[in-house]
Amino acid sequence: MTHVPTSPDAAFRERVLALVARIPAGQVMTYGQLATLAGQPGAARQVGFIMNALAQTTLPWQRVINAQGAVSTDRLGFGDIQRGLLSAEGIIFSASGRCDLKRVQWWPDEQDRNEPQEGLF
Repeated sequence: MTHVPTSPDAAFRERVLALVARIPAGQVMTYGQLATLAGQPGAARQVGFIMNALAQTTLPWQRVINAQGAVSTDRLGFGDIQRGLLSAEGIIFSASGRCDLKRVQWWPDEQDRNEPQEGLF
């Protein structure tokens, strides 16, 4: 079997997807947090593009929100869906549409973050 090298963008995407797959129900990560943990600090927008393509998958895309604790999918027409999915997991949004990140933001511990995640996709 021949090994096909992946591009840096493909490798970043796979790291993001591996992290998203592990976000526990009832918890969230932010776009910027994912970008940093996947090795590209400042690439929150790229994480957003990756998440936009996940709506038709089984990955928990809804568990990725912005740094203010709000969903950023309103302009894409998925805001109500995302808030509904998160609410069903027990995440509470304020009247201004924000959740308490101090309470629901998930941070994988260092050992857990470095474990290989194969067979997720």
